[in-house]
Amino acid sequence: MSERFAFTTRRHHAFASTGNAYDATQCDETIQTGDTLIVLAENVVGVAMTWPFAVTTAQGKLHALSAPRDGETLADLACSLHVSLDDFEHAAEIARRLGFSLDPQVERLLARSAR
Repeated sequence: MSERFAFTTRRHHAFASTGNAYDATQCDETIQTGDTLIVLAENVVGVAMTWPFAVTTAQGKLHALSAPRDGETLADLACSLHVSLDDFEHAAEIARRLGFSLDPQVERLLARSAR
């Protein structure tokens, strides 16, 4: 978050395919952990990290999230993946606005965290 302004800067990276997105996260130093990955052609939105993962039902070449453990929250999952809760929530919001289906596990965890 900017100390001067009351907003958080978000970086979005758009790609022609999830394969391109995955490869770019491995070698493009401008892509940081937590950045949002968007692949319009495949209806995929993901989060950048060492093993980039999708928050959408469609994953393409990005990783799918494994089922959360009993009692695991979205914050717990984010922490285990070294991304922030805000990174998850932002990627999910972008996916929703684009009309993409969210991964049901992400949707359940988001609903739990909203309570």
